Amino acid sequence: MANKVKGIDNFRSGIDCQNLQNHILLLKKEWNELCDTYLPYLPPNPIWRFSRPPHPSDPAQGWKIHLSATILNAGKVLRSVAPLLQNLEILYKAPISLEELMKINSGIYYSYTQVGKFMTVYPKTEDGFVYLTKRLHRLTRNRSAPAVPFDFKYRNDGCVYYRFGVFRTQVSENSDGSKIPALKSSDGELVADDRETGSKTLDWVKNPFPQKTLPQSRSNNPFSISYRAFQALSQRGKGGVYQAFQMNNGSPQACVIKEGRKNGETDWDGRDGYWRMQNEARVLQILRQSSVDTPRIYNSFELAGNFYLVTEFIEGENLQKFLCRGKRRLPIQLALDYGIRIGKLITKIHDSGWVWRDCKPSNIILTPEGKLRPLDFEGACPINKPDPFPWSTPSFAPPEVFSSPYKKSNLSEDLFALGTFLFLLIEGRLPVFDANFLPPKITRRAVPGKIKQVVYALLSYDPEQRPGAQFVVRIFKMAQDNLRQIARE
Repeated sequence: MANKVKGIDNFRSGIDCQNLQNHILLLKKEWNELCDTYLPYLPPNPIWRFSRPPHPSDPAQGWKIHLSATILNAGKVLRSVAPLLQNLEILYKAPISLEELMKINSGIYYSYTQVGKFMTVYPKTEDGFVYLTKRLHRLTRNRSAPAVPFDFKYRNDGCVYYRFGVFRTQVSENSDGSKIPALKSSDGELVADDRETGSKTLDWVKNPFPQKTLPQSRSNNPFSISYRAFQALSQRGKGGVYQAFQMNNGSPQACVIKEGRKNGETDWDGRDGYWRMQNEARVLQILRQSSVDTPRIYNSFELAGNFYLVTEFIEGENLQKFLCRGKRRLPIQLALDYGIRIGKLITKIHDSGWVWRDCKPSNIILTPEGKLRPLDFEGACPINKPDPFPWSTPSFAPPEVFSSPYKKSNLSEDLFALGTFLFLLIEGRLPVFDANFLPPKITRRAVPGKIKQVVYALLSYDPEQRPGAQFVVRIFKMAQDNLRQIARE
């Protein structure tokens, strides 16, 4: 790796889990009390709480202000600005809960365009917008907050963003008949209120705060010198993943650039996208030293407060696409073979002292040579330092992940995910549990009884009943050998 990853503190070093949980409860209690005081109005089916009901005199569109915040400082931001807004009888809104804010900041539950939009303020006039933007910046400056994609940022040292948009329902119709939010132009025509371009493309709207474009220095920007990103593979609050070319002496080399955003998807203990990406860099280094075939790390660097990790681009398709492409279930021998190889992969990761916590088909690449190579380790944690917060994809996460933050180990999460994976390989579908969380039955014929038993054990409600990955590999190998013997006879 050209640049060594900066040292980061040991995982959750010095943090007491019980104290952290108490702190979370206090933050939630504070938020509920603030909402009762400053956001009393709840519309039907609310995601948001409002300062008051809408009034016919409220403008239909205009410059709106977005205040950004994390779940850790949302209460402080609301407490700082609400008295001013209340005295001026300004309409504003904020999420109904801190959990809802976490979903908004993730960029996956609603829309990436919603990231960072903790509070929305609806000024009555353009002069009022200018006044409020300046006042709100002074009240909230230097707060840690995620960036709001596509909005204008008022000042670099603040969390105030703004855009020109719809205040209350105005719609236009697409060519397919669907309805979209719309703005009324200066000549009275309805135009789409596009959150990704918005006021930046409305020639009839003048920005009250002209943006200064500063010349970018090429000398310290790797994206100007060493890399050419040409496709966003994913985009969410904690950062983006980009397919790119690395320029080596004029000869381009395919690579992947993963971005960890400062204050992106900040968790209850302060970990954000920046931390996650540094964690992934550290885990990939350790796993490769332990012969786990993870992506090679080419480089890492910091830019504009965010952390970037440059890794190998692995040719092939992920197992999710491979499995969905087939019209039939995998032949049982092939299902067992993949099961053995995935079990060996999990065994190696655990032997290295880590828990993956994101084992699923979309995170394993099937290369043209037939190798299985794992991706995405930003949520991984050491076996001896369990992570109390959920990370796994819901379909592959065990029930205890969502029931209690206190764990002896996260190993059971990987083992449950392995069981889900094996069930999918054998049955061609994900397991569906009943209300009592009893493992669904494997109905496919010719599946050996011991295979069924080990998969059922991996999917057990009780984490203590789940066998280790090495044991699973042994059982699958025995079953594979027996089936081969029967075929020869």
